[in-house]
Amino acid sequence: MINMDFTIWLLLVPLAAFLITGLAGKLLRPVVAGLVGTASVLTLWLLSALTAVSYFTQPRVEGVFPTLTPWNFTWLPLTDTLHFDVGVMLDPISVMMLVVITTVSLMVHIYSFGYMKGERGFQRYYAFLSLFTMSMLGLVVATNIFQLYLFWELVGVSSYLLIGFYYTSPAAIAASKKAFIVTRFADSFFLVGILLYGYVSGTFGFTPATAAIAVGGAAIPIALGLMFVGGAGKSAMFPLHIWLPDAMEGPTPVSALIHAATMVVAGVYLVARLFPLFVGYAPAVLPLIAWVGAFTALFAATIACVQTDIKRVLAFSTISQIGFMLVALGVCTGLDPHHGGLGYMASMFHLFTHAMFKALLFLGAGSIIHAVHSNEMSAMGGLRKYMPLTHLTFLIACLAIAGIPPLSGFFSKDEILAACFAFSPAMGWTMTAIAALTAFYMFRLYYRIFHGCPSAAHSAHHPHESPLIMTVPLMFLAVVTVVAGFIPFGLFVSSNGQPYHIHIDRTIAAISVSLALAAIGLAAWLFRGRTAGADSLQQRFPRLYKATFHRFYIDEIYQFITHRIIFACISAPIAWFDRHVVDGFFDFLAWGTQTVSERIKGFQSGRIQQYALVFLIGALTLIVLLCLC
Repeated sequence: MINMDFTIWLLLVPLAAFLITGLAGKLLRPVVAGLVGTASVLTLWLLSALTAVSYFTQPRVEGVFPTLTPWNFTWLPLTDTLHFDVGVMLDPISVMMLVVITTVSLMVHIYSFGYMKGERGFQRYYAFLSLFTMSMLGLVVATNIFQLYLFWELVGVSSYLLIGFYYTSPAAIAASKKAFIVTRFADSFFLVGILLYGYVSGTFGFTPATAAIAVGGAAIPIALGLMFVGGAGKSAMFPLHIWLPDAMEGPTPVSALIHAATMVVAGVYLVARLFPLFVGYAPAVLPLIAWVGAFTALFAATIACVQTDIKRVLAFSTISQIGFMLVALGVCTGLDPHHGGLGYMASMFHLFTHAMFKALLFLGAGSIIHAVHSNEMSAMGGLRKYMPLTHLTFLIACLAIAGIPPLSGFFSKDEILAACFAFSPAMGWTMTAIAALTAFYMFRLYYRIFHGCPSAAHSAHHPHESPLIMTVPLMFLAVVTVVAGFIPFGLFVSSNGQPYHIHIDRTIAAISVSLALAAIGLAAWLFRGRTAGADSLQQRFPRLYKATFHRFYIDEIYQFITHRIIFACISAPIAWFDRHVVDGFFDFLAWGTQTVSERIKGFQSGRIQQYALVFLIGALTLIVLLCLC
């Protein structure tokens, strides 16, 4: 067996970088703090590559890669079987996630040298990145659900700090609080699910004893359903999606890390990690997950078609793509990838490929914003001649997410569609239509940025290609996006651990690619040159356009429910009762005590003559009473 003890450094290295840049940040020059953070992530990337090579080249045990726990200790014992552990667990999906996290994080660290140059709080920024990276790594190597939840919350704290990095901006502060509150609300369900699961099964492990599960009965599906609510909040599934578009107020490299690594896809990882439990003991929950994911994917894709802020288009794109991943997991009906379990591999494959091209899209968006000093498409247009490298890499990412072969997105999305059609034709056609919609809104974004007439704003800010420190990560991610689809992913990750050879369903592929090309053609007709066609559609359906642009007023509904109903009708009366009744009662007790004390304090004057007189009067009173009796 290969010695994997070195994997503990995957947690210790970013922790050390966070402490150095966080505590000594003001003593370090910005470039030094950046180098410390980047060097630590480069070390993590090398360790992750070593871990992946070592793990996937070892011999299989009974046809599957073994689950290794090279490091583990009991943090808090509760009973003989129930205890809180912290450690490192390696299996195919955790090792795959190590590669994803460290690759994206390394590109973000390098890219940030150029994008964040001259920003106030540069050292603080790199400290938060290190904390974020450590939290994501601790989440994916968790040996039990409690450790996963511990780092799950650290991921939430880290994202809160990074979204609100520009703390002088009211919009950034509001966005960070919104993200924190919404995800904490969902996480309360997650925590209740964990506690219920631990109580019923007698363990916080991922694979409890079958006998303990049998005793739990219906409690296990309820516990898993509650845990999924926590995952839905973190992965911005409807109706808990409202925090993610506003999170774009943070620095653009942070958006890349949040969307591509293990913040937003944490819900997908959670369902994948607990997949044997879902299949074995809560199969009725999986179709619910699938339809929640499908509705969210359609909902977010529709909104992305009309947004004008390029980062918000990408944000809704992420929500939609995560919907695809959850649909793939939800349509699974067994552990055999040949009979009902294909969606598991497809979901993890799409998570891997999506991480690379979505990081590329966000970093490309940052390069564009860096050039034109605006997030709005109206300030762009005709940028391909000014920014050739950004244009080419962004085009590759758009083709990949649209599912055009031979780019990586085609292979992973085709497997998802195949799993959906195997589950039901309705689900298959629904997801195929959403895939076509994805191609439309992504190339609407592409044509409005790089084609058409240059904006008048270019005269004020002459566009230019980003510096090499920013374009090198773009080129690296573009190369990965091109070649990642040819990785025999099923040989490493599958629902039952057995090697699975990916097969392209030519009929499904032909339909999806044809629809994607048609959607790209429609986007080109509407947005490549003048936007008269798009304007006419907007004028023909003004109410639909307005509702979609305003995200179907879901945020306004939340505002109405929280402020007009919860705060005004529930919280305000409770606050009045607290101030006037509860506080008034205790104020009355204090007033009564003080008043009585004032009246009787003379009895404790310290004068001996007064005490003697009182004693004498008391004695005489007792004598009189005794005589009368």
